[in-house]
Amino acid sequence: MKLTDILKKDFDASEWEAKGYQLPKFDRAEVARKTHDAPTWVHFGGGNIFRAFPAAILNDALNTGKYDRGVIVAETFDFEVIDKAYAPYDNLSLLVSLQSTGTIEKKVIASVTEALKADYQFADWQRLKEIFRAPSLQMISFTITEKGYSVSPNDLERGLQPVLAMGKVTALLYERYQAGQLPLTIQSMDNCSHNGDKVKAGVFAYAERWVSDGIIPSAFLDYLKDETKITFPWSMIDKITPRPHQKVQEMLAKDGFEDNNYIETEKHTFTAPFVNAEEVQYLVIEDHYTNGRPPLDLGGALYTTRETVDKVETMKVTTCLNPLHTAMSIYGCLLGYTLISAEMADEDLRAFIQKIGYMEAMPVVTDPGVLNPYEFIGAVINRRLPNPFMPDAPQRIAMDTSQKLPIRFGETIKKYLARGLDMDNLQLIPLTLAGYARYLKGIKDDGTPFEPSPDPMLDELMAIVAPLEVGKTDQDYSCLRQLYSRKDVFGLNLYEAGLGEQIEGMVKELYAGYGAVRTTLHKYVKAR
Repeated sequence: MKLTDILKKDFDASEWEAKGYQLPKFDRAEVARKTHDAPTWVHFGGGNIFRAFPAAILNDALNTGKYDRGVIVAETFDFEVIDKAYAPYDNLSLLVSLQSTGTIEKKVIASVTEALKADYQFADWQRLKEIFRAPSLQMISFTITEKGYSVSPNDLERGLQPVLAMGKVTALLYERYQAGQLPLTIQSMDNCSHNGDKVKAGVFAYAERWVSDGIIPSAFLDYLKDETKITFPWSMIDKITPRPHQKVQEMLAKDGFEDNNYIETEKHTFTAPFVNAEEVQYLVIEDHYTNGRPPLDLGGALYTTRETVDKVETMKVTTCLNPLHTAMSIYGCLLGYTLISAEMADEDLRAFIQKIGYMEAMPVVTDPGVLNPYEFIGAVINRRLPNPFMPDAPQRIAMDTSQKLPIRFGETIKKYLARGLDMDNLQLIPLTLAGYARYLKGIKDDGTPFEPSPDPMLDELMAIVAPLEVGKTDQDYSCLRQLYSRKDVFGLNLYEAGLGEQIEGMVKELYAGYGAVRTTLHKYVKAR
């Protein structure tokens, strides 16, 4: 069983279907022909998240029979991905959805019709220029990570032959401008707040420099600023797509599926002909398009207003997912866990995050209308975090905690204050923040040392709690005021918020001795 088998005229689908493989219901050759002649969508970033999510929902849309154009992928960074993960399989891939029950679903993704190397050194660049001059083009999109939107002074000096992604995109947009100032929507699908603004800032940085240097006319900037021609909508995307999993590889081999090899490129991109991903996914997009759009809603995407996208993002980041992750990471490290899924089998930890979400954060959530906050948390607790296929570790999530606390907890506390809500309702969020002072000590609950995860403020914050000792009675805890008054760490002065003394008391309990983390956690979770 090989992916390219499905393209053969004499292909027999019965064996694949008998083994649970879902196959494309559309004429792949016809879709590829129409897409080549009149392309509608180019996506930058050929990584695993693209194949597991945007390409997959387009595949679902094509399966409805109500749409007939595929997506063209353009890789700006690691060109080996095109050579090793796309070309040998005629751009087909296998999506393996990892269920929280420990089972898998398998779907062949055939919506990618071309895979191009977005760089001047390749012939593909001429094809990209041709595509950007096509009146039919409606949208370009991105999953290149937040770092992919960066701009460097050296790259700005390269003129119309930049190396970084935003420079290449701007050069291609100039082609579209020259073709008649044709309309286009530039849509980020990366997991970062207000992502459309990040694309816009990158594109404008190059355009403004090139205009300033006299390389291109100032009318190009006018074109980019004209929202009847060019838009940069926001989106919220949420789906975990880990590296190809050995367990999945073994399952596919047992089926007789031969395209299960593991690929690591020279740039250390980890990929495969298959993509494994969690079952739960969300893509909420601001519906602000200038030349029409692919009907991704047929595959489950939600089109809405910018305000609603922002509400969904706020709901996720401050209540329904990210705070729960951080609370689990702090206490998971202290209790010696190395897997998030294993933490979910711990009754204290499961109840801890469940009560933070439903009882303490939910009162200040604004329901975005398109996604129910209670159902979102339910999916997180019951399907996402316990998933045995998700090899996520609290140590990874604990990275850069000092940068996350202001948004993940500080915003909730601020809303309590702004709305005049009873601060006594906050017990487990303060316990999370108290746990951070214990985490910074780098000693597990059993007394063994651990290395706190990388964080730009780690050394500075560890120095604050350095005078404290686990198990020492009658010690001076005055250093805690220096920590919990830090607005840059918590988003506000916790003493001014009326929580500082409460948190201090919890820290004293956590430092009482070895085993005190478990005792304190159990005490407050049970009382809540």
